[in-house]
Amino acid sequence: MEFKDYLIQKNICSISFSAADPSLFQIWSTTYNLLHPNSFTEQNKFIINKIRRKYPLKKE
Repeated sequence: MEFKDYLIQKNICSISFSAADPSLFQIWSTTYNLLHPNSFTEQNKFIINKIRRKYPLKKE
């Protein structure tokens, strides 16, 4: 699974996230590619919720 697919699964808009906070987006993308998705989720569980609220995925 690609990082952008992971963000969709977590209801985070990757376009908004990468535009507003490119440094964190790049760090997360690099880290995600090094870890298993479950490990990444566990390490960033509380931060993911903040990002999800800040950059929600728009449902069509």
